[in-house]
Amino acid sequence: MWLARYAGVVYRSAIGDPHLLALFSGGAVLVPVPGSAPSADAPWAASTLAAALRDVGLAHTVWMGLRRRVAVRKSATAPSRARPTVAEHYESFLVVPPPGMVRRIVLIDDVITKGRTLLAAAARMQSAFPSADVRAFALIRTMGFRQRMDSQVQPCDGVVRWAGGDARREP
Repeated sequence: MWLARYAGVVYRSAIGDPHLLALFSGGAVLVPVPGSAPSADAPWAASTLAAALRDVGLAHTVWMGLRRRVAVRKSATAPSRARPTVAEHYESFLVVPPPGMVRRIVLIDDVITKGRTLLAAAARMQSAFPSADVRAFALIRTMGFRQRMDSQVQPCDGVVRWAGGDARREP
């Protein structure tokens, strides 16, 4: 239920934020980033979020176009040095053929930490659709330990890059 509420917050934020609104415009197809293990038909957090974003009117289509071929270690429960690399994520993904032409892809994830998963997912989609515009949206971005939080909602426009042999998120 809370994902649907936050999808509404994203919608209301997009109305006043041209960068956020532009992310979802132009016939964007929302592609949920799968969890760490292959899954047949069970919904995962990103797929539920993508459906909620579609339902509030931020997109018309959710395409389950990215799947896990093989499982990777779950980042949330792994020590930082044991989390999957960008290469491990990339090799674990497979692209499911789309129902039609795909020009703009917005990868949807629930949480972004370093950005390894999203960087690998974007690279996998870009390799399958070289002329597509591939972007990403994460509902939650980790910010490390904070003594005080000013706001629960802090939209940002950032970039995940390949730098120094790993993903680097800014901000």
